[in-house]
Amino acid sequence: MRQALITARNLYKKFGDLVAVDHIDFDIDEGETYGFLGPNGAGKTTTMKMIYCFVLPDGGSLTVDGLDVLRHPRKIKQKLGVVHQEDSLDPDLTVKKNLITYARYFGLFGKSVSDRADELIDMMSLSDKKNTVIEELSGGMKRRLMIIRGLINDPKILILDEPTTGLDPQARHLVWQKLRALKKSGITILLTTHYMEEAEQLCDRLAIMNDGRIIASGSPAELIGRFAAPEVIELLEPEPEVIARLPAIIDGKGTFERHEDVLYIYGGDLSAIVPALRKFKTRAVLERKGNLEDVFLRLAGRAFRE
Repeated sequence: MRQALITARNLYKKFGDLVAVDHIDFDIDEGETYGFLGPNGAGKTTTMKMIYCFVLPDGGSLTVDGLDVLRHPRKIKQKLGVVHQEDSLDPDLTVKKNLITYARYFGLFGKSVSDRADELIDMMSLSDKKNTVIEELSGGMKRRLMIIRGLINDPKILILDEPTTGLDPQARHLVWQKLRALKKSGITILLTTHYMEEAEQLCDRLAIMNDGRIIASGSPAELIGRFAAPEVIELLEPEPEVIARLPAIIDGKGTFERHEDVLYIYGGDLSAIVPALRKFKTRAVLERKGNLEDVFLRLAGRAFRE
């Protein structure tokens, strides 16, 4: 039976008049991959920062591997690997030198660190760049190096803030593959992401945040089952007539909403209405299964936030 490795109760953080994290509870089990999702400003990054002791809570309790973040921040940091969204690599050093230099912050030196660096470089398919200085790497290579730098101290918990931002699809899938392998080795992984497919691919459980609160949590499948329709049809740039006649076409078999130039139809079995929809003028009629993005947009809304 799994045990909670990270536990928050009534966790609260405020910056001036802004309540960033508003009395939230969660448990993260040892060995699982747990994701925080939410729009910009939802409180997910602040929550992560409290877990890795960069920001201190203003209320409630937060423990990491049985240690209180207020009392034992140094001990907690020794157990963590943290991968920030921003690039913080030393541009004058080579790939391997960046790893070896970073290991010194954890008091790690010698051949074992060199061997560990080589192992990680190979794991993320960067072996041919081992002796290349950072400023000569592509953005995707830098991101992959940031991830393995977070593993140099062999952490018990790996924390990733937007791990695949800026990566092309091939590099993103490579990172997903390596993170799944790390999970199998027993490491606990926490991540924030704006990619819904990434959350579905990697996370055992998720917490969806909005305005500093957790508004839903569970596995991707559970959340999709609770908050998304089994089937979705998207009509791109529909003509006014289809909108006027849609209630009769659906005939109680689903619901619909319009957002900008897209009309969304939700239901359990929508295949029968597709031929009727194709008779109208639209740029495209797309049929798909309900997914985590539907859950996110339903719970957090479609309004854009900076």
